[in-house]
Amino acid sequence: MNRNSGQGRAVAMVLGSCTSLQIGAAIAVPVMGEVGSWLTTAVRLLLASAILVVLTRPPLRAWSRGQWRRVVLYGIALGGMNGTFYAAIDRIPLAIAVTIEFLGPLVLAAVLSRRARDIAWVLVAAAAVAVLGFSKSPETSASDGGLDPVGVLFAFISAGFWAAYILAGKSVAAEVKGQAPLAIAMLVGGSLMVPLAAPSVGRLADQPVLLLSLVGVALLSSVIPYSLELAALRRLPARVFGVLLSLEPVVAGIFGWLLLGQHLSIVQIPAMVAVLAASVATTLSGSSKEGVGPGDPAT
Repeated sequence: MNRNSGQGRAVAMVLGSCTSLQIGAAIAVPVMGEVGSWLTTAVRLLLASAILVVLTRPPLRAWSRGQWRRVVLYGIALGGMNGTFYAAIDRIPLAIAVTIEFLGPLVLAAVLSRRARDIAWVLVAAAAVAVLGFSKSPETSASDGGLDPVGVLFAFISAGFWAAYILAGKSVAAEVKGQAPLAIAMLVGGSLMVPLAAPSVGRLADQPVLLLSLVGVALLSSVIPYSLELAALRRLPARVFGVLLSLEPVVAGIFGWLLLGQHLSIVQIPAMVAVLAASVATTLSGSSKEGVGPGDPAT
């Protein structure tokens, strides 16, 4: 296989990951309406972990104490990122939640870069997110305010966890081979969500058919996209990977509209484009340096 062919497949993998993630998130939204965001996150991660454990058979006894520490920290970041993101999309439109969440890796890239222009791009993105926070969706009545502030807060917290997830993931990728660490990290993350999910278990017991949807969410939002991203990272420079992953807010907007009927206002669309432009510009400006790009999670 020549290099161009390999990179072409890697690009397709990243685009497939973005699509799979957002379809899974769109499927999760109505499920969360029945059993809550925390139970949805816990079951999704635990099911995904079980699937990957069967597929990868993690060599747990072979890991050193240092490797275990890295995997556990990776799992904490992964669980926090997923839990708060699902809590966000339970309250605000999918595309807006993804846009706000993307501030995490964007700010991380700028901080590691320490270039004035990258910091300037972060300020542009922050201003755009502020516009999103005070804007109204087309479905919002004239008497309502802007976005649900709790949902916006969860999206910001998720952004912080995404930055932590990138750093922890890179550490794991450097020290532990294969996809086995992802299986255990999902187990750790899902287990952390169990106390928050416990009050909703009765609702799931009353509607066991929802387990089928949760299996679909686990596959589409965890197993498939994270596996594709891991394979793509072995073939693509971080810069290219980051630019491609910057398309997530756009993909989220498309599937939020197609599957959930979520429309964006004439103010929200350019604000999201501004965040996308900031991410692409920051990623491209760092092409001459090694480091963590905005879309460089190690999964």
